Amino acid sequence: MTYSVAVSGASGYAGGEILRLLANHPDVEIRTVTAHSNAGQQLSEHQPHLRSLAHLTLQDTTPEVLSGHDIVFLALPHGQSGQYTDALGDVPLVIDAGADHRLTSQSAWDAFYGGAFHEPWAYGVPELLVGPASGGGVKQREHLRGATRIAAPGCNASTVSLSLAPGVAAGVIDPSDIVTVLAVGPSGAGKSLKTHLLGSEILGSANPYAVGGTHRHIPEIRQALAAASGADPDGIRISFTPVIVPMARGILATSTAPIVPGATDAQIRDAWQAAYGDETFVQLLPEGSVPRTADVLGANTALIGLAIDRAANRVVVVTAVDNLVKGTAGAAIQSMNIALGLTETTALSINGVAP
Repeated sequence: MTYSVAVSGASGYAGGEILRLLANHPDVEIRTVTAHSNAGQQLSEHQPHLRSLAHLTLQDTTPEVLSGHDIVFLALPHGQSGQYTDALGDVPLVIDAGADHRLTSQSAWDAFYGGAFHEPWAYGVPELLVGPASGGGVKQREHLRGATRIAAPGCNASTVSLSLAPGVAAGVIDPSDIVTVLAVGPSGAGKSLKTHLLGSEILGSANPYAVGGTHRHIPEIRQALAAASGADPDGIRISFTPVIVPMARGILATSTAPIVPGATDAQIRDAWQAAYGDETFVQLLPEGSVPRTADVLGANTALIGLAIDRAANRVVVVTAVDNLVKGTAGAAIQSMNIALGLTETTALSINGVAP
């Protein structure tokens, strides 16, 4: 069976990456691409690298245009997709790359986003542990099988959650004192013109933002780690500081948490090995190795380096992802594959591009 696909926000970075990956998917046909201010223009004017899709014209983003497809991807700014999802009841599978359907807590939504709250959908991070290891916890992919509505993750949020969930689920780290600092590429902020993202502003500089517990991905991380541990989200405390650095795409997240008394070095490493040893797209590097963002460029891969700092009594996890692939579009398509019963790895590569 070939599934017909529509992609909204197709002129943006996330929409363009969804299209790039789907263009090599043998089970889908990209029929419709939509945009807002760029409607009526050729897709190639905004995504000139997508040569196989150069024949497509951007249409208006309306429920009428999006309806009638087997799969709809929404790659819209936060707070905008909800108005469309309510009107797409006839679409068998809708995948939202925005934040509108990620959070289960309305109070968290109100505090970090505001505006209308929409029901949470199946969270699109297949490898994420759900339930503590002591209780025989499963992976989020089990909740994606047969799903008809999927919320793709926030790129920073999924990176940090994948970094720490094994230790939280196994009870070897204390989630009440997490500190994470992320070096991020500006493509994660979208394609619209913003002065602080101009080349002249970021080249040769590292620029922190959303400092002091204000970043919108914090409740998403707390929600994911609470699901992994079976704990109350209020017990997950995280100091989260993102820093824009001059690379087009990529996230390098360095996350630390205290070691729980009595946890041995072997138990700590075993927690991550048990969680990801059989995974294709989330890989624990050998002891003593740490990843670079260059190693995952263009790949649907999260590479994890794990260190145990006994002097500080903390576990240090360094994770690299391509924010537009494993952080967004790749996660969405991987989740789509699972939901439809297709081979999970279809159209997704573990190989990056170098140099």
